Amino acid sequence: MANKGVFNLLGSIRFLPYFLTQAFGAFNDNLFKQGILLLFAYKLSEEESATLVNVAAGLFILPFFLFSPLAGQLADKFEKGKLIRIIKLVEIALMSLAAFAFITESKALLLFLLFMMGVQSAAFGPVKYSILPQHLKHEELLAGNALVEMGTFLAILFGTILAGVLFSHQGGVNLIAGGIIVCAIIGYVASRSIPQADSVNPQLRINWNPVTETMGTVRDVKDNRAVFLSVMAISWFWFLGASYLTQFNIFTKEYLLGNPAVATGLLTLFSIGVAAGSLLCSKLSDGKVELGLVPIGSLGLTLFGAHLYFATPSVHVVELRTFGEFLADPSGYGVLLDLLCIGLFGGFYIVPLYALIQERSEEKKRAQVIALNNVMNAIFMVFSAAFAIVFLTFIGLSIPEYFLVLAIMNAVVAVYIFKQVPEFALRFCIWLLGHTMYRVTHRGLHNIPEEGAVVLVCNHVSYVDAMLIGGAVRRPVRFVMDKGIYEMPGLHWFFKLARTIPITSEKRDPDTYHRAFEAISEALENGEVICIFPEGRLTKTGDIDAFRKGIELIVQRNPVPVTPMALRGLWGSFFSHKDGMALAKLPRRFWSKVELVADASWEPEKIRSDALEEKVKALRGEWA
Repeated sequence: MANKGVFNLLGSIRFLPYFLTQAFGAFNDNLFKQGILLLFAYKLSEEESATLVNVAAGLFILPFFLFSPLAGQLADKFEKGKLIRIIKLVEIALMSLAAFAFITESKALLLFLLFMMGVQSAAFGPVKYSILPQHLKHEELLAGNALVEMGTFLAILFGTILAGVLFSHQGGVNLIAGGIIVCAIIGYVASRSIPQADSVNPQLRINWNPVTETMGTVRDVKDNRAVFLSVMAISWFWFLGASYLTQFNIFTKEYLLGNPAVATGLLTLFSIGVAAGSLLCSKLSDGKVELGLVPIGSLGLTLFGAHLYFATPSVHVVELRTFGEFLADPSGYGVLLDLLCIGLFGGFYIVPLYALIQERSEEKKRAQVIALNNVMNAIFMVFSAAFAIVFLTFIGLSIPEYFLVLAIMNAVVAVYIFKQVPEFALRFCIWLLGHTMYRVTHRGLHNIPEEGAVVLVCNHVSYVDAMLIGGAVRRPVRFVMDKGIYEMPGLHWFFKLARTIPITSEKRDPDTYHRAFEAISEALENGEVICIFPEGRLTKTGDIDAFRKGIELIVQRNPVPVTPMALRGLWGSFFSHKDGMALAKLPRRFWSKVELVADASWEPEKIRSDALEEKVKALRGEWA
């Protein structure tokens, strides 16, 4: 997928109709909401407008608390394509009533319909994300999420902007009224081409109580710590996003001395940043859910969020500036860069998290987990408003100071999450190694079973073999390695983080030897992927040493498939023993090409260590 390009999905009937449906839905939501806010702002008194704007915000978010749990259950119980079409038909009916409400300027009806559009959005959310794993291949999942996030943020931006453009024209309210009906119809027409996505849990009994359903899902998800903390991390992102976007207009007016066009320009830059970050995330992930980009995204959010405080210029003008006047002043370029990069790294941060939830949630409860994510997002967005009131009103921080506080909080949240789920930090280290010192390519990794226990066997060339294999293989891998390497200063923390299993000869340390085989057996019984280096030590000559009998003992106890693999191109690297001890010489190779090759899996009854040795030698060939 990475080689073909992320946009190839837009040419697929499995994805394009869905993409258009969700994009026009997000566009229409924001055209409608912004139309209401403009109508209230310009047609009502200042006091009445302020009250109704806050009421409108609450009415739109309330359905996510009330109806997301039910929506998640419906998405798991029924065929998703038909469910989407029903939701889009409801949108047409609601937008037809909304057009009438705009034309008659009925405040009560508009507020009621805003609540109902919130219900419609809450219903669409779980099916929007849970359908992706059913229509996309594993290697397409992250690219699909990247396109969805890109489309969603750009649709939000363009819907908001178009509402302002239409409203400024003569008869603008009527134009908005017509626009929301047209968008709803286009969304429904697109949804008719979405392929069938069968029910994953037709026997599910619906729980109509949103509180007990939400708490039950929380209990279920907590067992899968990576998924649960990913939900929390996504919700934190929406806390940050809501905090920035809520303060945009005031920040622009009071600190940048810009008119509404400047605020729109900054919002555009932020949205383009998220879209670009989402696409770049897919490009850098090489077709797999690359969790190593999440810490990079979090670091970027912290650094550029903090820099926004220092980049805010001291401007002294009498009148608010136009966007052209703002661009003519170099003192504002730091703000432009920060907002673009906050969006960019936000895309790095959020896309892999959404893909992880879809990939690792139990299939029968996937939509319910996504519904829980939507509930938590709504809660965190409400908290962001309360948090802003406390810090900006009661404590008296300036908005730039508030942005600095958010950046510091993001760093604390990131450290907590990465400590609780070491896989994020682990994948970050692997990704960094694979994109600095080495260019890792691979062939034949489709031979590794997508689920169930399997043992990988590979030649042992360097101290970073495990990192390079772990970065290339889609499934999480547990490595078995010599205790001496496992306990090496500087690398021990990494191997421990990766749940590596140390081993040594039975004669040297019988306790470690037997504990290793017990741990291997337990992991295989749990359906995990185990990787061993049957040579038992790093090669000192570049040749593949004789394979020991440990692999035969493993499959005798746990008869599972064995996939032979070979690393090519690592001999001579800083981490190998060529030309002296590894790690004891200066690095001479950067961005050098390394290849990992895998062959078809062997059935357990065929496993012999000498035969596997010959196969791995053949896979490696002459390129050591």
